[in-house]
Amino acid sequence: MRRLLMACLALSVFTRLGAASVQDPVKLDPKHYKVEFENDQVRVLRINYGPHEKSVMHDHPPNVAIFVTDGQARFTLHDGTTVTPPMKAGMAVWDPGGQHLPENTGDKPFEVILVELKTKAAKTK
Repeated sequence: MRRLLMACLALSVFTRLGAASVQDPVKLDPKHYKVEFENDQVRVLRINYGPHEKSVMHDHPPNVAIFVTDGQARFTLHDGTTVTPPMKAGMAVWDPGGQHLPENTGDKPFEVILVELKTKAAKTK
């Protein structure tokens, strides 16, 4: 339970919005982000990072992350600070959304399923 709370706090911290513009990871970084399903209420992304791969700064609306594999990552926030949240297979974590730049700092690939909620704020993209 303590790990889950720490993961929720870490994910909340690393995804706070830092810019008014929305930067869609699927458009900016299709190598790592793939849309698995989408309708008017949710968009489900499959996220894969190979060892030591890095993305670009991008945004997510409110979401639930489900970690498919264990992973090691560093998330750089819009203000330059970094966080390294725990990523354990089977964890599901709520996140209010925001901006970050992820990097796989481990020697193994990791996979995450991200369920993005389409709220009124998210539809203003």
